[in-house]
Amino acid sequence: MDGMRDLMPQPDPTLLPTDPGATALAAGEEPVKAAAAYPTSSAAWAALAQQALTDGQLVTAYAYARTGYHRGLDQLRRNGWKGHGPIPWSHEPNRGFLSCLDALAKAAAGIGEEDEAARCAQFLRDSDPAAADALS
Repeated sequence: MDGMRDLMPQPDPTLLPTDPGATALAAGEEPVKAAAAYPTSSAAWAALAQQALTDGQLVTAYAYARTGYHRGLDQLRRNGWKGHGPIPWSHEPNRGFLSCLDALAKAAAGIGEEDEAARCAQFLRDSDPAAADALS
């Protein structure tokens, strides 16, 4: 036998609805204004986290990324996600959550939270390896 196949049915991919914060960012809105206008937007929190990471503000990046991560988990659950299964990077509205997950892994590593960094990095890869590849 060449390899093991998982015979258990896999959940359908979770596809989030359009993120108005991502739309505002794409239109040139500043991330802080997008997050204030759309506080449930993972994309806005991801943009803030990325800015903070770029500026070397690891604790701030961690806080922004964690906020966006939890907002994204809420949205995923409202859209049928049961705690596992694919969250495709190819579906644009999923990118805010996946970007927060990546930023959270990076910020956690930066402040010495190695267990959380590893857990978040693995969660990202399990959600969609293409996301992990695109964000690395």
